[in-house]
Amino acid sequence: MLIDILEFIAFGVAVVWGVAAFFLKGEDLSAFDRPTGERFSTGPEPSAELNAVVASLSGIGDALRGVPRRGRIAALRRYIDEVFADRAFDATFTPVDCAGVPGEWVLAPGADSTRRTLYIHGGGFVIGSPRSHRTLTSRFSELTGGAVLAVDYRLMPEHPRRAGIEDCRNAYRWMLEHGPNGPAPARAVFVAGESAGGNLTLSLIAWLRDQRMRAPDAAVALSPATDSTLASPSLRANVRSDAMLGPLFGPLAKLPQWVLLWIGWIQNRINPRNPVISPVYGDLSNLPPVLVQASEAEMLLDDSRRYVNRAQAAGSPVKLQTWSHVVHAWQIFNPELTEARDALAEIGRFLAAASPPADGAR
Repeated sequence: MLIDILEFIAFGVAVVWGVAAFFLKGEDLSAFDRPTGERFSTGPEPSAELNAVVASLSGIGDALRGVPRRGRIAALRRYIDEVFADRAFDATFTPVDCAGVPGEWVLAPGADSTRRTLYIHGGGFVIGSPRSHRTLTSRFSELTGGAVLAVDYRLMPEHPRRAGIEDCRNAYRWMLEHGPNGPAPARAVFVAGESAGGNLTLSLIAWLRDQRMRAPDAAVALSPATDSTLASPSLRANVRSDAMLGPLFGPLAKLPQWVLLWIGWIQNRINPRNPVISPVYGDLSNLPPVLVQASEAEMLLDDSRRYVNRAQAAGSPVKLQTWSHVVHAWQIFNPELTEARDALAEIGRFLAAASPPADGAR
């Protein structure tokens, strides 16, 4: 009887492993691990500014201390929405209904309403909102000289992963024909996002190409998650150096990949290697100009590197910029962090070069 039970367990484990290995696991992308792009650094050691940012991350643990497991997502959502609540902004923030998808128009002084950016916030698909990302959306309005639509897409676990994907697609379509002042076609269009929002950004631009819809003039992905099969080497190699994601996801990095593949499949209800959630495995040809920025210390570094190398091999105008020492999605810590200001200045130059000429210009 014991032997029969052990054989049944062994058979079950073999089946589960086999499904992960042959159905859920993506192709081997190790050929795209080569270094690429521009590298930036403010010195051989982290700056005092960066150390202050890292110290501020302890607030995440404080927000969760004593909170029951069931209440942790709500606690994190409250915390991230209040992190920059004391900031003063020159921009205005106006709630908007994007044909059923909530959002927020962000306008810096003098913003041209025909120049529009869809900004997709990060937060692991479970936290974050337009309010939590105003340091970035207000800056993007300044950089582009236009309006930013910060989409408040549906989050997990209350909603399936596909709900957030559909919200971003619908918000983009709506933005093409609607501005802050009402119905009006867009002249210049951009898409940007960080972390989970970077994933949604890269998924969106591939979908727009496949649907033969108007592509954005350029896209920006900051520390994007591009591989939901969690196969990037840096996910394990950079656990200790990633001050933001390491403490949160380090324990998961110790699990075998086949276990993580099953967790991801059950959680997302989508095969982890499906390009809709793993853009790195999709067709990366004929994309618009894309700028990807990543930290050399973060767990998602190789997600960015592999995506950019594959896109370049497919002939798309995609470039990578990396910074030493900085935390995941460090651009949100502006203007207090020099590396954030420098990264945003690079984004401004990239978007200006990709922007269509002003009306009447040659």
